[in-house]
Amino acid sequence: MTVHNIYIFDRLGTLLYYQEWNRSKHSGITRDEEAKLMYGMIFSLKSFVNKISPTDTKEGFLFYKTSKYTLHYLETPSGLKFILNTDNHSQGVRDLLHQIYKEIFVEYVVKNPLCSLSQPIQSELFKTKLDAYIKQSSVYMTKSM
Repeated sequence: MTVHNIYIFDRLGTLLYYQEWNRSKHSGITRDEEAKLMYGMIFSLKSFVNKISPTDTKEGFLFYKTSKYTLHYLETPSGLKFILNTDNHSQGVRDLLHQIYKEIFVEYVVKNPLCSLSQPIQSELFKTKLDAYIKQSSVYMTKSM
């Protein structure tokens, strides 16, 4: 199982944080352009899922899967959006996203008076804790293994 990258957006679509681990192919565009495309795609997918669903969905859009990777999505009640790209064999990613929000984001961003929730995350402690948390998870594995 492999984690490729994570995006964290605020409720207005501002990219608050991006990090990659085992990403072998890059898009060839700037990170800002890629983030705008990602947010636009998520916005469109959420809208599509909500409109086309034959039943009333509480969760709405949770993930999509291609032949090469799976995109996992978590939106908090305050509108924060966590997007984690993994390989197709990863299990328990929804719980991992909940834990990243609860144990890393809330603890090291929300409770940090030096962090603004509308600005990109600059906290080295957050970055270090998130990196360590991802690397110790069952979802993470390096390419060399």
